[in-house]
Amino acid sequence: MAFRQALQLAACGLAGGSAAVLFSAVAVGKPRAGGDAEPRVVEPPAWAGAGRPGPGVWDSNWDRREPLSLVNLRKRSLDSGDDDVTSRIDHCKAKATRHIFLIRHSQYHVDASREKDRTLTPLGREQAELTGLRLASLGLKFNKIVHSSMTRAVETTDIISKHLPGVSTVSTDLLREGAPIEPDPPVSHWKPEAVYYEDGARIEAAFRNYIHRADAKQQEDSYEIFICHANVIRYIVCRALQFPPEGWLRLSLNNGSITHLVVRPDGRVALRALGDTGFMPPDKISRS
Repeated sequence: MAFRQALQLAACGLAGGSAAVLFSAVAVGKPRAGGDAEPRVVEPPAWAGAGRPGPGVWDSNWDRREPLSLVNLRKRSLDSGDDDVTSRIDHCKAKATRHIFLIRHSQYHVDASREKDRTLTPLGREQAELTGLRLASLGLKFNKIVHSSMTRAVETTDIISKHLPGVSTVSTDLLREGAPIEPDPPVSHWKPEAVYYEDGARIEAAFRNYIHRADAKQQEDSYEIFICHANVIRYIVCRALQFPPEGWLRLSLNNGSITHLVVRPDGRVALRALGDTGFMPPDKISRS
């Protein structure tokens, strides 16, 4: 019944010239005994950026680097007035575009009990070679490689970097694998809230630290590689595109895949590729 009413609402909205209500009234949740669905309200944690504009409204200051937000408007010169403010705003504007390549690590030994023993499989090493060759074939001047400190990401980086001589590598714990936020719809294997509380804040910190428009001092476009994990990449993509971050588990990424995000000077974000492994032969593709 509730679903039928939602469809009628959506139809009325479209007929009236507004698609804003389309399916927005559909309740999500487990059916009750009477047949109707009990609404399931997903409350985002505070660190996930609560208070953002609603669905369909792009937040131009999502990275807190909108020029107007970087200028203290209360500090105004009495002599120059508005001209001084305009000059300071222009000084804070980004000029370059950032190209961000998110690489998922290659296949690894998932059954090892200790993290340091979860090394790449022979297939995983082949995948890393193929990914490295693909990145090198793009002919781009990569600025740096930032990688997770987990074994499988370190080994993937070692292989890929051989195909990109001269590109510096930096290790970070922020990009380690984890559970970013409770997924919606929920998964069958339960995790305590403490897991999302700890991992989620760290992965959100990685997003805020690495995904943003270029600094105003940056004059040329940059090409940066981040080698990490499926959960981290999926969450980053959802956050960057301002999609509900709870939907991260609806995406799927192959081992060694390439995801390409573009962050323009005005803060707009585009997804050029998601989990691309078209450069690999079919028998070299895996998702473990």
